[in-house]
Amino acid sequence: MSQPQTGTTLPADADADRWVSAHVGPSGFRTELLARGHTFVTDEPRSLGGTDAGPTPYEILLSALGGCTAMTLRMYADRKNYPLESVTVQMRSARAHEPDCENCATEKVGISRVERRIELGGPITDEQRERLLQIADRCPVKQTLERGFKIESVR
Repeated sequence: MSQPQTGTTLPADADADRWVSAHVGPSGFRTELLARGHTFVTDEPRSLGGTDAGPTPYEILLSALGGCTAMTLRMYADRKNYPLESVTVQMRSARAHEPDCENCATEKVGISRVERRIELGGPITDEQRERLLQIADRCPVKQTLERGFKIESVR
């Protein structure tokens, strides 16, 4: 994947592997993402002029939250020796992203509420289940999103 053509150069410093990059070509919405040598794609649905080559950016955001929640629960269960066999986290935004795509140039947009379902598999006790559901709220991505953060452009 090539460098972005925006005039901004990514630093060639010791922490270069901490940068995640996105590159879109001269037309269309299909965007290649690169994180620590892993590549994946984000796109818009055909109904919005995309090619549906990958999840939308909002779906990737929800995936990050769901993935972090599942990993947090696995990590906690392993530390406590809980007999947790599986975790399934389902996420959805309370509204569709299409209006945000259409109005982002003129209005403040964004997801204001996310719905989450957590399914825990295995012979865990009711007490362990309750504790794991509490720990789900300690997921670092969830805490980051709820706290909010500033995004700064750097050169």
